Amino acid sequence: MQSDQYSYLPILMQLILAVGFVVGTIIISGKLGPKRTSETKDKNFECGIESVGNARIPFSVKYFLVAILFVLFDVEVIFLYPWAVNFKELGMEGMLKMIVFMALLLVGFFYIIKKRALDWE
Repeated sequence: MQSDQYSYLPILMQLILAVGFVVGTIIISGKLGPKRTSETKDKNFECGIESVGNARIPFSVKYFLVAILFVLFDVEVIFLYPWAVNFKELGMEGMLKMIVFMALLLVGFFYIIKKRALDWE
């Protein structure tokens, strides 16, 4: 049986090795890499297209709202998996709790539909 002070030693060694590799790679590539700069190399471009105008244009909040709602409902659906795996052990109490959970999820979903949060303009 191992003592408690040595049980985390392999994890600590792996962490030190991983951090050391990343830091070492960054330092070595900075020292050994080429240092040639030019106006063409320093020019910004996106996917091979020349940048035109200001990058700080106003962005529609709808995009972020749809993304956040997708993540929210996606994460809530993840809670169905442990419930389904332990369905028999949870019994009727687990079933009632899941019905309440799904009812709240549906209320939220109908609310965002009523507020037209998912409609594109």
